Parts: sequence; structure tokens; C-alpha cells
Amino acid sequence: MARKYFGTDGIRGATNVSPMTAEMAMKVGMAAGAYFLRGDHRHRVVIGKDTRLSGYMLESALVAGFTSVGMDVVMVGPMPTPAVAMLTHSMRADIGVMISASHNAYADNGIKLFGPDGYKLSDEAEEAIEALIDGDIPLVPSSQIGRARRIDDAQGRYIHFAKSTFPENLRLDGMRVVIDCANGAAYKVAPSALWELGADVVAIGVTPNGTNINDGVGSTAPQTLAETVVASGADIGIALDGDADRLIVVDETGTIVDGDQLMATIAASWARQGRLAGGGLVATVMSNLGLERHLAAQGLGLVRTKVGDRHVLEKMRSSGYNVGGEQSGHIILSDYATTGDGLVAALQILAEVKRSGALASEVLHRFEPLPQLLKNVRFAGGKPLDDEAVKAVIAQAEAELVGNGRLVIRPSGTEPVIRVMAEGDDPAQVERVVDRICDAVRKAAA
Repeated sequence: MARKYFGTDGIRGATNVSPMTAEMAMKVGMAAGAYFLRGDHRHRVVIGKDTRLSGYMLESALVAGFTSVGMDVVMVGPMPTPAVAMLTHSMRADIGVMISASHNAYADNGIKLFGPDGYKLSDEAEEAIEALIDGDIPLVPSSQIGRARRIDDAQGRYIHFAKSTFPENLRLDGMRVVIDCANGAAYKVAPSALWELGADVVAIGVTPNGTNINDGVGSTAPQTLAETVVASGADIGIALDGDADRLIVVDETGTIVDGDQLMATIAASWARQGRLAGGGLVATVMSNLGLERHLAAQGLGLVRTKVGDRHVLEKMRSSGYNVGGEQSGHIILSDYATTGDGLVAALQILAEVKRSGALASEVLHRFEPLPQLLKNVRFAGGKPLDDEAVKAVIAQAEAELVGNGRLVIRPSGTEPVIRVMAEGDDPAQVERVVDRICDAVRKAAA
């Protein structure tokens, strides 16, 4: 069933432009509230947000929607997405809401929904809520309108939770850690958690003003972090994105460490401790072939899914894995969290560096990535990948890469673009293959 409002990660778009308007936020609150009104207990929703200017507007609209159908609202203010998921479950709430557009610029915003178990909603639940949004939602009598309140200790609850995932026998004393919070949701909790564990903390991206979230800082712009790590003589740098569900690390030399290397590090550590479930990890089709070869050399497997942390988590839950994620830095550790958590993943990385007594550059670069090239081909309409000439070129490329490379071709889920990615031992071959396919797609789309 085609989605009208929900995308791969909630509802997202430019604010004050449909669908990301105050009116839509209120309807989402009414619809989601009505959908989760089950039983005779007082129903509760937890609402968190990042630091975008539009967060106030959308929060107020959501509160109006939820209370109008009889739900009590608990507002926790700027908090990481995984914190909202955790608080939803721990507070026995019926639903959780995160107002964020993740790594996007401040002009965008989004609404992510979590069920009472702290997991993102199923496709079926989102489709049911979409149907309610466009329907006539009954309002409760005035005596049953919900109440709204803010809680002041939400940050402390999450800091305590995050610290509980760090080994009890370790401290971060003697480690200088640069933490880049992207001027986003974790700007208070992440530096505090690291400081409480003993680190010498250098914090950047911790002065949000409503419009500077992800602006030249954070996991999608790690150059500022790299420069700060080198300039301050730090042992390691950690970059989160706007809602802190994504992690990128920089070693002491200023070299960026992506999600593939981080997953390899955590998987090796957990396998050594006998706590890695599933005999490997789950990643997407975009993870480097070098990761797959590295894991295989250790007797560990790699299961691939479609792009999106949602698909990774579904596979982890269905097949019994406890480590998974994306090259972009979404890392899911299901022993601790129901969604990607940048701070919790960072604490696992810090524990491994601290435990080893070695430099971050020696611990975190687990394998040599294969040359990887991604190009996008924009098209006006139709389905270029169904063209017989395109299919023939793709088949030829796949045959050429057998044994020494890999090909991933997929249409974008958000725009009329075909993404062509290839990787292999020979960078010149990789470039030739990608260019041939892109040329064929362009001709088919002309």
C-alpha cells in the first residue's frame, strides 16, 4: 500500500509546507492518540524533540491533538531519539513521539512514532494512523481531555541509562574525548555522560540557537571534529547527528572512522566476550565488501538488508542478532536499545579503546575498505531499470565483478533518482562499470 504521509522513518519535510505543518502535527496527535486508546487506564504519550526552531510549534500542535482525544502528555524537551524510545517503554507510556528531521538542516522537521515497547511502529500501524488522519476523529467529552506536563529529570534518567551500558570495571580517566553534538538533541546529555565516566571532555556543537543544528558540525560534517581532535591533542572524537541516533568517530590523527569499522570493532569485542548473538552482524547492501571479508576471516557472518535502519532492526529481531547498523553510523545494539543510539554505541567503542590500552587508530581501523563508487542518475519519469538494454549492461557488469567486487543498483525512495554503486579490488574497473550503467540508464530515461 502506497504511503501518503509516512516515509521510511516517520513523516518528514520542510516546515510550514505540507505535510510538515502545525495542522498536520495536530492531526497526527489526534490519529495516533485515537489508535492507541486501548483499555480503561489513563493513556500517556511521551514527546521529545531536537533543537530546531520549529520544534516548539510542532510540539504544541501535537499536545493539542493528543489531549483532545483523551491522552495525557509528558514533554521531555530536547532529547535524543533513543532516549524518547527508552522513556516511552520505562514510563509505561502508550506511545512515544520524537520531533526531529535527524541529520537534515534546521528548515526541515519530522515526526517519528514509537509503540509502547519502544520500537518504531509497524507498517500496519502507520497505515492505520494514516487512514485516521484523513478521517473524522472523534473528540472526547470536555471532562476527559488529557493533561500535559513537563518532567525535569528526563535528561538525568537517560544519562543514567547510557552509563549503565558502559562496563562497570572501566573508567575514562586519562582520556581526552571531543564530543560533537551537532547543536542537536544530545547537546547536554552526551557531554555530561562522558564527564561522569571520567573523561576529559572537549565539547563542540553544544550551542543550539534553533537554526544551527547540523550546520557544519555533527556526523554528516565531521571535519570540524577532526580538526578539533588534532588541535586539542585528544585521544578520540565522537560525532552525533541532530537527534543522536547516528555515530561517526575520529581517531587521534583526525582520520574518520565510519559505521562499518565501528560495527566490526564492536562485533569483534562482543565475540571475544562470548556475547555476540547470531554469529555475526546485520548491515545494509551499502556496507563495504571489506567488512564482509573481514568478518568472514574471523568466522563471523554478515547478513545484508535494504537501506534503512528499520530494515536492519527487523532482520535483527527476526533472526536473533544483537549488533547491526549502517555505514552511515546508525548502530543498533539490541541488548541495550530498541533503535540506533549514537551515545551508547560510542561508549562501546570507548570501552574497547580503553580496554586495549592502544591508540584509537590502532584499534578502530579493522580492515582496508574496497574502492567504492556511488553515482546518482536523475530521470524524468518511467522505470529505466526495466529497460532491456539497461538490464543487459547490469548483467554484464555483475559478471565482470564476480569474485572481486559487488554491484548495488536501486531507485531512491524519496526522489526520481537511480543510485548506482559498485565496489571492487580494482578502482579503475569499478569506475568503468558504474559509468557504463549510468550511461545506459540515461539513454533509457531520455
